[in-house]
Amino acid sequence: MKNTDKPLKPATLCVHAGAYRDEATGAITTPIFTASSYAYPNPADQNFYQRYFNTPNQRAVAAKLAALEQGEDALVFGSGMAAITTVLFALLKPGDHAVFQEDLYGGSYHFVASELTRFGVEVAFARSQGDFTALLRPNTRLIYVESPSNPLLRCVDLAAVAALAKARGLLTVIDNTVATPINQNPLALGISVVVHSATKYLNGHSDLNAGAVIASREIITRIRPFAVNHGGMLDAHACYMLERGLKTLALRIERQNANAGKLAGWLQKHPAIARVNYPGLPEHPDHAVAARQMRGFGGMLSFELRDAAQAGALLGRFKLATAALSLGGVETLVTSPAKTSHVKMTAEERARVGIRDALLRVSVGIEDGDDIINDFQQALEAQS
Repeated sequence: MKNTDKPLKPATLCVHAGAYRDEATGAITTPIFTASSYAYPNPADQNFYQRYFNTPNQRAVAAKLAALEQGEDALVFGSGMAAITTVLFALLKPGDHAVFQEDLYGGSYHFVASELTRFGVEVAFARSQGDFTALLRPNTRLIYVESPSNPLLRCVDLAAVAALAKARGLLTVIDNTVATPINQNPLALGISVVVHSATKYLNGHSDLNAGAVIASREIITRIRPFAVNHGGMLDAHACYMLERGLKTLALRIERQNANAGKLAGWLQKHPAIARVNYPGLPEHPDHAVAARQMRGFGGMLSFELRDAAQAGALLGRFKLATAALSLGGVETLVTSPAKTSHVKMTAEERARVGIRDALLRVSVGIEDGDDIINDFQQALEAQS
C-alpha cells in the first residue's frame, strides 16, 4: 500500500491495505499462489509453506485485517473456531484459570465447558460486568469476551475489562465477529487479542469458512507455533475470496447497520413481539456502553415472540428472508438459536443465559430496508 500523509480511513483500508502488487504483470488483485512447495533458498530467506501461515495470499489478507483492527499482525484460519481454539491453547496451560463471558456463541461455550477443561484449564463464566472482577483468582491468566454477543447482543465495557486485566497482568481476548472492525476496534480500547469468524461479515457472501486473529507482533509470535502445529491454516483460494470480500466490508456494514436499526425499531412496535435485542435501541440494557465504544450498532438483532409456539411456523412464512444457519452475508437470514447455534448447550444452560424457544435471530442483509420490513410484516400477519 502506498504511503500517504494522513491515516487512511476504514473504507479505504478495506480496498488498499495489504495489497499485493505483482511486479511481472502489474495486476491490481493478488494472484492466487496455488503452490504447496516453494524453492529454498529464496530472496526472502524464508521457508514458505501454507501451514506456516506465511504464503503471499495469507499475508495479504493478514495485513489487511491488521490494518482494519489497528493491530500489528494477524493470522488467518480455516474457521472461526480454529482461530478461537488455537488462541486459547496458545495462551493457556494446565493449571491456569480463565474467565469467560457466559453468553458466548454456542460453539465457543461448548468448547470451553466441554473441551478446554479436559486439558487442565480451570474456567469460570461471568454473567455481569462485575463478575469479571469477582471471579478472578491468583492463577487467572485470561479474560474472554464477545461484544456484542451472539444472539442476545449484550455489550461488555471493553475499556473497563482491559483496565482490569492490565492492572492484574492478564491477557484479554474478544470475539469481534458481530461488530466487525468497521463498527468497533477493541485493540484501541486496550484489549490484547481480537478473533473473528471471517465466515461471517468479513467475507460477507455466505460462500466461505474462515477465521482470523489480530494482535501485537509479540502475541502473534506466541500464537503462531500453536497455529502451525494445529494446522488450521486458510488455503490460497479461500484467502483470495476473503480478500475480495473484505474490499466491500465498509459498504456492506454501512447498509446493514442502517437496515438493522430500521427493522429493530419496527419490530419493537409490533404487537406479536415481546422483546427486541439490538444495542442501537435506547431501551437495550447496554445501549450506553455500545454508544460509547461502537461507531455503528451492527447488522444483527434478535427478538422474542409473545407466543413461543409460533416461532417455528414463522420461519416458514418469509418470502424474502431465508431460514438458514450462519450470519453476516448480503442476504437476510433468520434462525432459531436454540435449535442451531446454541443447540450444543443444555436446555438449562440456554435458559440461564436467556436463549429461549421464542427467540429468533436475524442477520440483516443489504436488501432495501423497506422490502425487509414488508417481508417481516407479511410473515407476522400470516400467523395472526
